[in-house]
Amino acid sequence: MKHYILTTLLVLAVSIPAAAQNRTADPNPDFKVIVDTSREAIAPGPWAPTVESLSDWECPEWFRDAKFGIWAHWGPQCEPEDGDWYARNMYIEGSGQYKYNIDTRDHPSRWGFKDWINEWKAENWDPDALVKLYKEAGARYFFTLANHHDNFDLFNSKYQSWNSVALGPKKDIVGGWAEACRKYGLRLGVSVHAAHAWSWYETSRGADTKGPLAGVPYDGVLTNEDGVGTWWEGLDPQELYEQRHPLSPNNRAWDWEEDKVTTPDQAFCDKIYNRTVQLINDYDPDVVYFDDTYLPLWPVSDAGLKILAHGYNHSAAKNGGKSQIVFTGKVLTGWQKKTLLWDVERGAPDAIQELPWQTCTCIGEWHYNKHVYYDDRYKSSADVIAMLVDVVSKNGNLLLSVPLRADGTPDPTEIKVVKQIGAWMQINSESIYDTRPWVIYGEGPTAEAANPINAQGFNEGRQKYSAKDIRFNRKGDKVLYVTLLGVPEEDITVKALGTKTAQNSRKIKNVTMLGSADKVVWAQALDCLTIACPAAVPATEAVVYKVEFR
Repeated sequence: MKHYILTTLLVLAVSIPAAAQNRTADPNPDFKVIVDTSREAIAPGPWAPTVESLSDWECPEWFRDAKFGIWAHWGPQCEPEDGDWYARNMYIEGSGQYKYNIDTRDHPSRWGFKDWINEWKAENWDPDALVKLYKEAGARYFFTLANHHDNFDLFNSKYQSWNSVALGPKKDIVGGWAEACRKYGLRLGVSVHAAHAWSWYETSRGADTKGPLAGVPYDGVLTNEDGVGTWWEGLDPQELYEQRHPLSPNNRAWDWEEDKVTTPDQAFCDKIYNRTVQLINDYDPDVVYFDDTYLPLWPVSDAGLKILAHGYNHSAAKNGGKSQIVFTGKVLTGWQKKTLLWDVERGAPDAIQELPWQTCTCIGEWHYNKHVYYDDRYKSSADVIAMLVDVVSKNGNLLLSVPLRADGTPDPTEIKVVKQIGAWMQINSESIYDTRPWVIYGEGPTAEAANPINAQGFNEGRQKYSAKDIRFNRKGDKVLYVTLLGVPEEDITVKALGTKTAQNSRKIKNVTMLGSADKVVWAQALDCLTIACPAAVPATEAVVYKVEFR
């Protein structure tokens, strides 16, 4: 049960068919659904909702300088505290989450995900204290879910009755986070996942194939007429589950190929557009993350292009004509990376990228899973810091999810790891913020080994780092940071930093260790820089040397 969700994600990650990728790669698809913008107009400005117009987007410098963000991947699917994709997998007969639902509440024909929403109260959520903690950990931006595939909006939505202001916590979750971010000076990110609810929720209208309730439909078939006398009287479950359409041939597919997923209708596409544009207008996020291959509903609908054009124009109008907002998408082609930022899930490319990018990963599972806590399966601070240094050396940013428990609090292990990251950043953040890649990203065993990504990413954890793994990044032309991903037990040899190497011809003026007043013993030869093994280091996760050139 513990590994069921991750296995599902990995299957999805590697099962994007070549035909779908080719179709997705067409910059001028034949859109089947043209969204109606009459209720939420596209802001006027230089960007039009075409690939050609959007291709001159440039990543703002603030994002390139920020390097590190923290994400509270938190919503009603954290109420069971049983892991990611609960709202889908609870309807898969025999799955761990199906069994959990029956054991702790009831059969999914009688207790569906709508009922978990009603139970979720977020009673101990304190966004002010949490954002303060994340800032102290070194995050320069913070992310909240705006909605997940569960189709529940975590803001005061005009277009989705199933939202956190009207139901569950009866709180504006995005608004609360936004206020705390403004107070502590963090940029605000929102993640938008709801476009896939159309097929993702199709499990909710299944039924058991055996047992005493065989053939009894799960609650995904309910409509507002069924709500008389219930807690949800007056609400339409179909507005949440979106199941008024023929079943898809393959509801696990992540693309919109007609032979895989039933084409979404006009109303659904319009609603995704309107909800997202309202989110941008009302909360002014600095980053909008799309959990989609390129854009929401692409290439079935033009909704994504219109959202991008609106977002860039909206931001430009507030920033003297220069857009400062960042949108992200997944599994991007070369031309797509010119219209928005590439996001890699749980991994990193094995080379420096010409354009800025981001990796998103989680300290445990995406939605809170108490079993990860009980079994001590979180990433350590050393794991996170090694990933941060590696990603930054390749021109990327790291977005780390720290999911919250149902009540809105992190567990003790999560707090410990976040504070450990903060302690390392207190010493070494100058080697992270405002830096840019050097001529190579690193040297050592992991730099010399291939580690390609697969579809969204999913190559993290395949390599084990040690002090022999070195990463580089620079600040201007005179300062180079040399980071060891472990504590050295012998003298250090940096092959790239001789005076006559393929990467360098300059003489070094000085070498210091960040966070240490001890004198560093070093020598530069034609073919390498040698640094004497230190007697002590200020932090054990990674050791940073500051190299200054003449």
